[in-house]
Amino acid sequence: MISIIQRVSQAKVTVDGIDIGVINQGIMALLAVERNDTEQQADRLLERILNYRIFADDNDKMNLSLRDINGGLLIVPQFTLAADTEKGNRPSFGPSAPPEQGLVLFNYVQQQALKIYPSCQFGQFGADMQVALINDGPITFTLRCQNKA
Repeated sequence: MISIIQRVSQAKVTVDGIDIGVINQGIMALLAVERNDTEQQADRLLERILNYRIFADDNDKMNLSLRDINGGLLIVPQFTLAADTEKGNRPSFGPSAPPEQGLVLFNYVQQQALKIYPSCQFGQFGADMQVALINDGPITFTLRCQNKA
């Protein structure tokens, strides 16, 4: 499971002209599910997103997490993150989970996120979404939780 997290001053997701997810200061997380991903990996990735220290403390050091600042979390499904881009000029989506599996795990992440962190908004799995954000910094990180085989 892969996520690109961005520290934002605001972000929103729009589907068919309707804003379905809007946050102010916080994290926008693009989330991709890969073929062998599990609920355990989803739980671990969600905890990392919530606890990753990318917000400035009083000394202007990145020492505070999303939880520390009570910021918003916008999670957007994005299967293209899992693409294999090593060869050629066209991505291969072989590593990406099939849509059915991706939907199940994205729904699981939504449910878990709302249980443990109420300030969450979400994109819509499989929809044509327009995503707008103001990246604060810019601060962007890639987080990955993989099976330990």
